Amino acid sequence: MDIGIGLDAGLNLTWEDQDYLSQEAARLGYTSIWITEGAGQDSFQVCARRWAASRQVVPEGLGTGIAVSPVLYRSPVAFAMSGGTLSNMTGGRFIMGIGSGTVYRPLTRQAMGMSRTSALGIMRDYLITTRQLLAGQQVDYEGEVVTLRGIKLALSPPPRTPVYLGALGPEMLRLAGELADGACLNWCNPEQIAWSRERMAEGAERAGRDPAEAKVVEYIRVCVDDDVEQARRAYARATMHYALGATVPSPRERRQGYRAHFERMGHAEELALLDRMRTEGAPAGKVAESFSADLLQNVGYYGPAKGAAAAFRRLSQGLDTAIVRVVAARPGLDSVLAVMRACKPQLVRQAVER
Repeated sequence: MDIGIGLDAGLNLTWEDQDYLSQEAARLGYTSIWITEGAGQDSFQVCARRWAASRQVVPEGLGTGIAVSPVLYRSPVAFAMSGGTLSNMTGGRFIMGIGSGTVYRPLTRQAMGMSRTSALGIMRDYLITTRQLLAGQQVDYEGEVVTLRGIKLALSPPPRTPVYLGALGPEMLRLAGELADGACLNWCNPEQIAWSRERMAEGAERAGRDPAEAKVVEYIRVCVDDDVEQARRAYARATMHYALGATVPSPRERRQGYRAHFERMGHAEELALLDRMRTEGAPAGKVAESFSADLLQNVGYYGPAKGAAAAFRRLSQGLDTAIVRVVAARPGLDSVLAVMRACKPQLVRQAVER
């Protein structure tokens, strides 16, 4: 199993911070650096900067990856151009993750000027066309959302660029097994990882693929601090938006996205109680403090640094690449470095041996 590090925009890193942490990741033995993407900095450029900085420590540079970029922000041609260029630049040390984001929500579609459409249909179209473009093929395709006629990239020879699919639910996982080079999971316990692999294998079977062709990566969030309550508060705030959503969900919304994902792992009753607090006007901080340790530690880790490596190893069972997603307990680089050092690959492997 490879071990990567995940540094997201919420850490508020300067470009100098990005350089320093990329070099530190290489010194600590991480094999890759990952980022998510929102409507902010261009994550392809961030990956390029991190790769270049890491070459000061590792001549070939660390691998880089985006997990994931919502497809609402780019066309398949734009994804293929950016991803192919970065793969060419790094000598094939880049993985591009794409996902549907919140396209299933009416407000998202309205904001992007989209008509009602299927998230599965969108991702099928994007996976097929983006991978064909990256393979150097001329693409003639008409799908539910994407239509391309005679489009081919002027990248010769085409660089190898794996395309991973952000997937949580059974059908999206089957689609990853059918069409993608891998799946990007999030907020899983080991049982959910195994369940996800089973769904991917079903998709691979219907496409006549070997299930081993599709790799599985996941962010595992870690927050360390000697003050356990400080770590808990920061970690709970990072969890809350995913597990609960921005607003109290309708019955239909509970069957979609991250809310459905957390309920599949057995947390429906607790989340319903937290929703009741929100409905009654409880402030966000109070709701975050009310998350149980059982839920929080089921999908990540908070607490003293000495317990992080063993918890990370337990949570990473079944993955091809496990990514330490840094949750900073306090502002500044010290909290980021504390997580990176607590989960460095050597410590994780030693935790397995004990």
